[in-house]
Amino acid sequence: MTGLDDLTRDYRAAFLRYLPRREEAPLHHGYEIGRTAFIDGLSMLELARVHHEVFLEVLRDVSSEDLPKVATAASEFFLEVLATYDMAQRGFHERA
Repeated sequence: MTGLDDLTRDYRAAFLRYLPRREEAPLHHGYEIGRTAFIDGLSMLELARVHHEVFLEVLRDVSSEDLPKVATAASEFFLEVLATYDMAQRGFHERA
């Protein structure tokens, strides 16, 4: 992955695959996206911005009755993307 454009493209594709059935494979891809972003030096704020942009795109086509389900899925997916950052932060605090 190189840069925010690739991150956004990959994030969008994985998130859209996760939404219909909320299966493990696309969720794991979200984890891998976060891991790669961390290794590439992208910040958590950049990830949050990408998540927000993709989530807003998805919300444009969501009915009000599906909104809670989509919002929950978005939260689950984003937390998985952030898992590497969380593990790194915990490791840093344990060493301090």
